[in-house]
This record gives sequence, structure tokens and C-alpha cells, in this order.
Amino acid sequence: MIRVLIADDHELMRNGLRAILDAQQDIEVIGEAEHGAQAVENAIRLHPDVVIMDIRMPRLDGIEATRRLAVQGEKAPKVLVLTTFDLDEYVMEAIRAGASGFLLKDTPPEDLVEAIRVVAAGDALLSPSVTRRLLDQVARVLPGPERPAPAELTSLTERELEVLRLMARGLSNAEIAEELVVGETTVKTHVSRVLMKLNVRDRVQAVVLAYETGLVHPGAAG
Repeated sequence: MIRVLIADDHELMRNGLRAILDAQQDIEVIGEAEHGAQAVENAIRLHPDVVIMDIRMPRLDGIEATRRLAVQGEKAPKVLVLTTFDLDEYVMEAIRAGASGFLLKDTPPEDLVEAIRVVAAGDALLSPSVTRRLLDQVARVLPGPERPAPAELTSLTERELEVLRLMARGLSNAEIAEELVVGETTVKTHVSRVLMKLNVRDRVQAVVLAYETGLVHPGAAG
């Protein structure tokens, strides 16, 4: 059973999310929060597997709430950030703060449910095509100076760099396998090694690093 906490300052949104999730046999909504501070408090107390986190909330916004949960280490829940296209500038900050991914507020119910299952299972990259599109837009809004390539990046083999570039293009493991003409198990091994060598928590963090270091650029062909 996947335990979920819903954090949103709009009661109507919380009720809507709860109605969708309560209809699933493998998902249980164990609590709600109407502001960021309450989200942190309830998450620490209730130990959800996944927190659906709105970005803009009173008292403590979703970004800072995510950051405070991330420091819980292995006990930290996965965080899915709720966003809209007109708030894209916050997506990168949310991911930097420790979010495992994000959902659009107009996400279809079936995609919301599947996203929760995917994240709970440990695969943090949600809806690859949407992920890539949003990261492209965020990178344009917040170009910033490119970070120098970290030492860890130089430790990647040519094939691992290729896999990282394909991850940043929004390709799933199956699509990467097809692109490289290798087995999906081989791709999973490469992805695991990339995450380990880069010392990042998940695929989303690896993709952000690829953008920030200039390994890939917004609008790169994919």
C-alpha cells in the first residue's frame, strides 16, 4: 500500500486529489496539510511514502517544505511538486530542494495515479516528454551561469555520458535501450552507475546536473 500525504492550501484541490486516490486499491491517503509547515509536521509524524506538494502555500512554501523533508535522509518521503506552466520558474528550485519530480495541476487522474506509483517504486523521472519540456522552459527562464563540470562528471565513461544525455532528452529506459540497441537491463545498469558516480539521489537530479553543467542545452534535438 502506497501511503500519500496531500499538501495544498486549496481545500477543493485536496478534496479532488483525495477522491481520485481513494478510488485506488493500492493507494491510501493518510493525511492532508493546508500549508507548508503543516506538511512538514505531518510528514514527519505520519511517514508517508509520497507527498503531493503544492508550490505556493502560506506560512511555508512547497520549496522550503520539500527542502526540510529532504534532510530526513532515508526517512524522507518522495515529493511530487504540483505546478502549472505559468509557474515554471519554480520547478528547478523545487527539484534542487529535493523533489523527486513534478505534476502539472491539470494532469489527468490516470496519469496522477501512475506518477505516484512510479515515484513510490523509486523511479523519479515522471512523464519523460513533459519533464524534458518543462526543464527546457525552466532553463530559458533561469539561464544563470553554467556550473563548471564536477569531477564526478569526468568519471563517466563515454557510454555513461551518452546515457545521461538521453536521460536529459526525456527518454525512458526502454527508449534508451532502443536508441543504443542494447537490452533494457543494460540501460538500467548504466543509469545506476551514472547516479552513483554523480552522487545524485535520482534521475531528476542527474538531468538537472546535465542542464546546469551545459552537457545538454534547452531545445537540444531529441
